[in-house]
Amino acid sequence: MTYRGGVPLAEVVRSGFVEGVHRGSVVVLNATGTLLAGVGDVRSPIFPRSSNKPMQAVGMLDAGLPLTDPAELALVAASHAGEEFHLARVAGLLAGAGFDEAALHCPPDLPVGEQARAAVLRAGGGPTRIQMNCSGKHAGMLLTCRAAGWPVDGYWRPEHPLQQRLRDVIEKSTGEEVAAVGVDGCGAPVLAVSLTGLAGAYLRLVAAETGTHPRTVADAMRAYPEIVGGTEADDTRLMRGVPGLLAKVGAEGIIAVALPDVGAVALKIDDGAARARMPVLVSALRRLGVAAPVLEEFAEVPLFGGGLPVGAVRPLW
Repeated sequence: MTYRGGVPLAEVVRSGFVEGVHRGSVVVLNATGTLLAGVGDVRSPIFPRSSNKPMQAVGMLDAGLPLTDPAELALVAASHAGEEFHLARVAGLLAGAGFDEAALHCPPDLPVGEQARAAVLRAGGGPTRIQMNCSGKHAGMLLTCRAAGWPVDGYWRPEHPLQQRLRDVIEKSTGEEVAAVGVDGCGAPVLAVSLTGLAGAYLRLVAAETGTHPRTVADAMRAYPEIVGGTEADDTRLMRGVPGLLAKVGAEGIIAVALPDVGAVALKIDDGAARARMPVLVSALRRLGVAAPVLEEFAEVPLFGGGLPVGAVRPLW
């Protein structure tokens, strides 16, 4: 089954003129996991990219990841901005287990956070593995292999016991078989499931019993939202502004969120444009009855001309 593409979800309006449209797919589940609303192709598999990280963190705990500090667990599920507090925690995880940065398979990169990136460049720095936004996940994978007695060499390969365990957990969490395996930007496997399966997985994370691994990951991410993304990251701001909300963005216009006793949303913007993601998400959350000042901040994305606001990206759905 191939993802067929979505429908118009957001329009780009400049000076009162519609100059573009972002297409995509979005699914909304109620608190019981029943489909409340959905448009586009919400049943065919897509690569959720980093929105898979919470389930991967659950799989690492299942395999013996020896972390009890929720801040460190949030880092394992993070796409961090590369701020100083992120880098210090990744370095601490590695050093505590006897690893150094060279053990990470993720490629050298500059921080994804604009301010963090600018600070590195001002200081004359360049790309490093620890600055790559998935370095927390890779550090967690190394620690898991050490705890489980698995070889560290090739820990990122799909056939490695670690990756097989993570695949099993994603299939269990989504209720779907993985439809395809690709190579994510960080070099680790990315597993394809549907938006409906992804939303259901997030709902199960927040609805799990206290003390279980799924709930432990969800609680860690919600307790330390700034570690999951960064000071100005969209998912961080959402979790700060909507109490109890679990949120995680992914590349190519993906985001998944869930709120206990309310429901879950997963969406994909087909052209990968991050600017359309949040206005569409706000529209979906409003269908679940969610209201918070932070949603007003994300409801439209302003467009500028000559340094002044002249339009916006706004939802059509």
